[in-house]
This record gives sequence, C-alpha cells and structure tokens, in this order.
Amino acid sequence: MAYDFSNLSHNDFEDLARDLVGREIDKRFEVFPEGPDDAMDGRHALADGVIVLQAKHYHRSGFSALKSKMKSERRAIDGLAPSRYILVTSASLTPKNKIALAEIIGPALLGPSDIFGPGDLNALLRKYPEIEKAHQKLWTQSTPVLKSVIKEAFQEALGRSGLAPPVLANLLPKAQGSATAAPAVRDTIFLLKASPIDDEFALWLGPKLEAEGYRVFADILTLQPGDKLRRQINQALQYRAAKVLLVWRDATLADQHVQDDLDIALEIAKEIEDPRFIIPLRLEQGKKIKGLGDAMPVDFVRGWGEGVASLLDALQRQKVPRSDVSPVIDPNWEIFRRRGAVPLVDEAERLTSNWLRAAEAPDFIYYYKSTGVIDSRLLDRAIDQFKYPCARQGAGFITFADQAEVNIAFASAARFQMKHKIPLLDFVNSGFPKLGIEQQVASNLVVAMIKHAWLSFCRERGFIEYHYSNAVGFHASAAQVRTGQRIPWGRQGDHRSSMLRNVAKGHIWQFGVTAMPYFWPFWHLKLKARVLFSVDNNTAAGLDIDDAKKLHRLRRSICKGWRNKQWHGRMLAFLELLSGESANIRLALARGAELVIEAAPMLFTSPVSTALPDILDAEEEESDISTLGRPENDDEADK
Repeated sequence: MAYDFSNLSHNDFEDLARDLVGREIDKRFEVFPEGPDDAMDGRHALADGVIVLQAKHYHRSGFSALKSKMKSERRAIDGLAPSRYILVTSASLTPKNKIALAEIIGPALLGPSDIFGPGDLNALLRKYPEIEKAHQKLWTQSTPVLKSVIKEAFQEALGRSGLAPPVLANLLPKAQGSATAAPAVRDTIFLLKASPIDDEFALWLGPKLEAEGYRVFADILTLQPGDKLRRQINQALQYRAAKVLLVWRDATLADQHVQDDLDIALEIAKEIEDPRFIIPLRLEQGKKIKGLGDAMPVDFVRGWGEGVASLLDALQRQKVPRSDVSPVIDPNWEIFRRRGAVPLVDEAERLTSNWLRAAEAPDFIYYYKSTGVIDSRLLDRAIDQFKYPCARQGAGFITFADQAEVNIAFASAARFQMKHKIPLLDFVNSGFPKLGIEQQVASNLVVAMIKHAWLSFCRERGFIEYHYSNAVGFHASAAQVRTGQRIPWGRQGDHRSSMLRNVAKGHIWQFGVTAMPYFWPFWHLKLKARVLFSVDNNTAAGLDIDDAKKLHRLRRSICKGWRNKQWHGRMLAFLELLSGESANIRLALARGAELVIEAAPMLFTSPVSTALPDILDAEEEESDISTLGRPENDDEADK
C-alpha cells in the first residue's frame, strides 16, 4: 500500500524518516527535542564529518512551500558544513523537483538521490516491513498490516489459557460456562447490535447507561478481534444478562450474528419467565421483529435524547440491577472510539463561526414612571402596541425610547416621565438595585428586547416565521427566493453561491436560522441552522406540513448528506439575503437606538486541522446530488 503520510504529525514523520533512512544507510541518527532544529532533525557523527538528516512534512503545503522553505534554510545548512546532508519530505516530487532542490541546498547534498520523497519512503517501507509495524499510526491506512498484527496477536493468544479479553472474561462463569457451573448473578445489560452500522449508537448509549449505574456489555468492548469470541459472548449472555437491548432497524436485524444472539435471548426469556427480557430500541421505521410479537419498543426515531430518557425510565420500573456506588464507565468505550478518530494535522486552519459580533449598542436604557394614576390595562395595551421592545416594571416601563417618543406612544395610557437613565453595560452586568432588578433579571430583560428587535427585523423583510419547540426560526420564502435559485455571497474576490430553497424527495426544503443573543465573552448573536419542509405540489411555496414528527424525520433523512461546506454556504447566503447591500444588520430598539450586528460571521483560527479529504470546492458541493438528500431516482424514494 502507498502511504501519503497525511495522518502523521511532524514529530511522527521525523521519527519515521530517521528510522527508514538510518536503516537504509546503516547509521543511527541522534534525536533532538522539539524546538528550533537549526536545519537538523537527525545527526550521525563520523571521524571525517557529520551526516545531517532533515525531515520536512509538507504533504498539505506542496512543493512550492518546500522550495521556499529550503531557500530560507540554505545559510543554516552551509553553517553546519556537513559531510552529507539528507532531506526527507512528504511533498510529492518529480525528478525535476529533486534537481531544483539539489541546486538550492548546495554542495552539502551529495546528489538528488539523497532527497527522499513519498515514493522513496514507500519503497523503504516495503523493504523494511518491521519499521512499518513499529509506527502504529500508519496502520489506520493499511489493512494488510492490521491483519498481520491481529493474526500474530491471535496466534500468541491461542497459545495461552486466557482466550477472552478481561472485559468479557469478567462476565463468564467460573468454569467458562460449563453446564455444571452455578449460574452467575444476572446484573448486566446486553446490547445486541450489528457492526459497524450500530457502533456509533452503541458508543453513545453505553457510557450513558453506565453513568446511571448499570453494567453494560456490547461486542465492541472486546475491540472485535474476531469471530472466535462468539462462543464466550453467547455464554456471558446466557448467564449474566439481566436485560437485552436490541437495536431495531432492518440492516441490524439482517445481520446473522444478531439473529443468532436474538435466538439465544428468546430462549433465555422463556427460561427465566421474563416477557420483558428483550427491550427493542427502534432507531428507524422497519419490519417487525420475529419472535417478539407486539413488544412495545423504546422510540429513538424522534431523537436519541428522548429515547434514552424513556429507556432509563423503563429500566427503573422493571427494577434492573444497578450499582449504588459511584458509577464507573468502562475505558474500552473510549479506546474503541479513538480507533476511528480522525487524525490531527499540526497546521493551523481558519474556521467560520456561527457568531455575529455586535458592533454598536445604545449607551443607555431608560426607566419611565407615571406622573399620576394609571390604568394597568391601558398601559399593558400601549406596551403591546408599541413598535419597539419595551418591558413593564411596576408603575412604569423600561425602554430605549427617548422622552419625545414615549409622550406620543403612551399618551393614551398616562403621562410618563423619565426617572432613571441607566448605562446599558452596567444594567446588563450588575442590574439596577434602585428598582429591585437583579443582574440576571436585567440580562434576561435585555435579551428579550433584542429578540423582539430581531423578530421585527426578519418579519419586515418577508421571511417565513416558524415556531419550533424552543425558539422561532426564519426561512427564505418563495417570494424572496425561487426554488433552486443560488444566492451569491462572499466579498473581496471570494464570490460563491448557495441555495436556500430546493426540492428533494418530493418536498421543498427551506433553509433558515434561529438567532440567540449572548453577552459573554462579548456581545454577539449565535445562529442555529434550521430546515423547514413543505410538500411539493407544483406551486412555488408548496403545501405546509403541520406534523412535527414528519418534519423531524425529513430533517434527519434529507439533510443527512449535507456537508460542512453546504451548511456554511447556506448560512452565509441567508445572511446576504437578510442584510442586502449593507455590511451590518441594524436591529431597531427605538426610533433613534439600534443594535448594530456585523453581517459577516466571526472567523476563528484552530491551532490544528484534520486530514479529512477536501475533494469538492464550495461550488461543486452545492451541485453534488449526493448531498441534496436525493437518490438517483426520486420516484423510487417516495414509494
């Protein structure tokens, strides 16, 4: 297998370079600590001079960046005056590239053959396979190496008496499940699942059950070394299972191992006379489970959070044993999770956030009090009819409006006089004791007023308003954007476009956002992406869907294929539509008071990045049919 070394850090790549080149030239290189390397990552001292090795991990940067770097290091190389200089790099090199680098490095390089590129390193790995095995981070890309290591481990394990991993051996009866052994205590919840399709769910659910004091076992806790452990797993299931949780979806039930374990569980249920021994966990709509009849499943279709709450309630009502001491979460869950983790690359990456920074805010907020007797109903009505945010406080109200505006807007209720002019930042950070307003109350009051201004801003611009369970979202309407229309976004040469409305699986999806004000660590709006659906009935807007469960299922299915670039592009396109030609979003708090929000999201820099492939650019992402929730034949999907 040919490696590109993208999953190695800089230090890992240096170690590999020293080992491979050292073996090839039969020299041992000294290792230096992290820090400035003075053009030297390895050194071998000879009587007639010094051999210097330098490793440059430039897989992502490429030849141009490597060439520039070597020009800047020429003086340091000449200063070392080595008898031999060797360069190792992960940047792809052609013969012309090596000649160009040789001219830059100078006389310290004996020849282009002392420049080792990815092809040379892969040839050395084939020549010295023991070095490949010694560098474990390479294994994540090499199935043959993994098979070889696992095979050797099994051969070694089969020569010893303890065949089962400790996490499984602890569940087995003393006599390894013989018929004469006394049954162990049934204190374990067994999770029946298929691999790898249910691994993500098992890794999520298992630790949560253990955190509640339950003892949980799933096959991934053994790190799935092979089918030779099936007999031990079945024995542990037979003797230690208090309940069996069966993942219910068609792909899971089609797995032969799951079917075998289910047959055993059905026999155990009869043996111990527990009709609720098997608890189905429904992750998607599917076929009925043979042998369970009309058993009531725990519903995880609506959401995993709701599902686990229902499951914990069922386990408690059915008196499933759990520990009274502090819960202990098996570390093997995390070990398995890390096996599939995306490797980090020691390179900074610029990230676009979902935060919109507040650029300007009013200096003061005001409290007005009646100068005479008031009718509370008239005051409440005047507050409701006031165009701008306003909050009732005793015999008066708090607002950002000035005296002239208050005189006109509240004349029907009473005469009001400004009693307190309060610095806004002090009000949010400390409250206002003179009115008995604590800090948290003041902060919540200003948040509510900003939300009011945001709602008014979006409504005035014709966006579709939809009330979700915990917030209000606004979506691009058919009057604003045609179905399939791309909205240009981006400035300073970075012009791109994204869709806010399109058709998928017989439904029109409409992208939108919910905005929530925050004051820490600075004033900003945090956006949450929302997707609303309507039935495609050949009209521009489609037919509204009132079923919240159906909307949830559509979000989980149609949006499942959307990648980060698409979510990011649609959010920026929405902000472009929202702000128009302006660089800011101006939320009116009163006739002369605005909260000015920057329309461009804040950028953050991550000190590391990942080795994930980045095949499609932003424009190609938007036209990639696999990310629009549409199979090749939409008609087949609707049957």
